[in-house]
Amino acid sequence: MKFLGIDLGWKSQPSGLCCIEWADQQLQILDLDRKEAIADILNWVDTCVPPGESAVIAVDAPTLIPNATGSRLPDKLTHKHFGKYHAGCYPANLNLPFAQRTVNFGLELESRGFAHAPTIEPQKPGRYQIEVFPHPAIVHLFNLERILKYKKGRLSDRRQELIKLYNHITQTLPTLEPSSCTSRLRGSLLPQIPTKGAALKAAEDKLDSLICAYVAAYWWYWGEQRNLVLGDRTTGYIVVPQRIGDRGEGEEFSPLSSFPRPSHYLLCP
Repeated sequence: MKFLGIDLGWKSQPSGLCCIEWADQQLQILDLDRKEAIADILNWVDTCVPPGESAVIAVDAPTLIPNATGSRLPDKLTHKHFGKYHAGCYPANLNLPFAQRTVNFGLELESRGFAHAPTIEPQKPGRYQIEVFPHPAIVHLFNLERILKYKKGRLSDRRQELIKLYNHITQTLPTLEPSSCTSRLRGSLLPQIPTKGAALKAAEDKLDSLICAYVAAYWWYWGEQRNLVLGDRTTGYIVVPQRIGDRGEGEEFSPLSSFPRPSHYLLCP
């Protein structure tokens, strides 16, 4: 089973791309790249996951936008539930310049058999796509008090925050379930954190795509037992891993066992 993370450029900027595979009870990075043209991104998808192969594709972009103006329900819910971590997302509506690009990208994935999966049967093979948002995912997976602010600010500050993300990826992800292969994370595929602006942005895109790919794997592995779903197929939705600390340290759960759904699975405004 493969998991693709796409940190999609909402306008014309490059997109971070990551492909990981579940093999021998571990997640291993197969590819970490960055491409600009949508056609090149789709060719990359087709190469990573040929027709008939199973995969979950996690896209950091609004691929379902039902509203002409204002904000989608999942956008509002990120502010309600993750605003205290500074992890609310940008609003999306059909009148914004990026809408056609991001919605069409979701349709291109659907045409390749990747169905939207705001609900999923854990560990069932298939071709799925979901919308994700790295900021709250990072806060929850690494049990942080706020987002890592590597997007804005002084270059030196952004770099330090990106180094923190790199360290969480290499040190914490291997301890989670499903586990990532430590040697592959620390190998040549993972970018070093540069000191110049353009190179730092490229590294940021790649690490964001890796987080997206891991969220895809986490969604497939655990389903609704350990993930939150903000919205649904009609309103648009965002899948976010449940906060690690909410489950209790050292507590074990079977991926297919019953697990109570938190109240904010509901479509509360």
